[in-house]
Amino acid sequence: MKNGRYKNQNVAVLGAGLSGSAAALLLRSEGAEVTVLDSADEKNLLKSTLDNLRTQGVHVICGAAADEDSTAYHMAILSPGIDPASRLARNFFSRGIETIGELELGWRSCEIPVISVTGTNGKTTTTEMLAEMLNGCGQRTIACGNIGKPLSEVAREKQPFDVLTVEVSSFQLEAIRTFRPSISLWLNFAPDHLDRYRSVSDYRAAKLRIFENQTETDVAVINAIETFPGIRPRTITFSAYVDQADFRVSQGAIVYRDAAVLRLADTKLRGLHNIENLMATLAAGLARGLSFREMVPPLCAYKPRPHRCEFVRELDGVDYVNDSKATNLDAVEKALLAQSKPVILIAGGKDKGFSFDPLRSLVEEKVRSTILIGEMAESISRSWNGAVKCEIANSLADAVERAHASARPGEVVLFSPGTSSFDMFKSYGDRGDQFRALVRALPAAASRSDTDAALAQTDR
Repeated sequence: MKNGRYKNQNVAVLGAGLSGSAAALLLRSEGAEVTVLDSADEKNLLKSTLDNLRTQGVHVICGAAADEDSTAYHMAILSPGIDPASRLARNFFSRGIETIGELELGWRSCEIPVISVTGTNGKTTTTEMLAEMLNGCGQRTIACGNIGKPLSEVAREKQPFDVLTVEVSSFQLEAIRTFRPSISLWLNFAPDHLDRYRSVSDYRAAKLRIFENQTETDVAVINAIETFPGIRPRTITFSAYVDQADFRVSQGAIVYRDAAVLRLADTKLRGLHNIENLMATLAAGLARGLSFREMVPPLCAYKPRPHRCEFVRELDGVDYVNDSKATNLDAVEKALLAQSKPVILIAGGKDKGFSFDPLRSLVEEKVRSTILIGEMAESISRSWNGAVKCEIANSLADAVERAHASARPGEVVLFSPGTSSFDMFKSYGDRGDQFRALVRALPAAASRSDTDAALAQTDR
């Protein structure tokens, strides 16, 4: 990292969250005068973060004063959680101040090759799996970016990595300028984030920027069922759905150019979506010069993280599955397709601007009844009216109780919300943790019978 590149520059960072804090501290380490601005009231922000920033000499402005700040700055850094259409961001755009994203800032201060992973679903699983595989093969890396440490924090710490494995979201890609991964992974695409984007095409355009600065010497790992006109990097294709791809599925194995390279039964991942995540990971390793013999053992050892079709428990013949990470329709579709038993589906959450209509036929096929929660409960009920029984719960605890009461042996209770968590929870992780705790607290049928008998005895 080139120290002092921002020496004595006056730089604004928009957003006081994890990414904004990382950007501010990186800028301070490179000699900048830094102000962090956030529209939220200070009482609603993490005190320890603000205290740490101030200790490092960062000026912090919160609330209405942030939106109205008229200070002259050399440049501004936009945190991915700050909508470019917000009053805070527009204040800087309207004054012609150069604005880049936190991802771009970290990239400019980083002298390590980057593998970047994007897609509507599967980004986190693939990024973590790829990092574990690379480390297992002796290539030092860290999973970072949209998960774990922001890229700016990794750049500031200057650890001796061989490559960085970076999850990138559409929000991060919106504000890049020179960000250029040596290997990019495009896992899949489906409508999402329509509360931020005017259209699906705008959302896709933001994601496509992952290829923008790549050249013919770089590699793009891409899903074979999609088209990417005009991209320059060399491509490696994969698909669990069609055979016209470099990586495909045949007879229970992942096949690369007609040679079986990984038996699916040897891994701990299930579902076609996870098969594609495995394919993309193998393709990235191939682009890094690794052999299949090296890559297969760490991939077989990889265990899926919580909240992604996570089996919680079996109770009275009913399976309970936590898929809180499902924050869009495509994720729910994949979760439902992975189920072989009748489903009691718990869904709903924040209104992100899309309808659940596209899932109607699959829900009719796979789901016996649905229990809906959150801002979208009424809307989802209207979308699926007549296709499946829908009832609305007033909380997640109420939904779990209702599912427990109605589920029959041989069925699965699937918590796959299909939208964001922020109407009721801190994050999808918090939402999934609460679901898991509620399920684990459920009494077995024998316990309920014993309790009922005891109460009846007391009544007599």
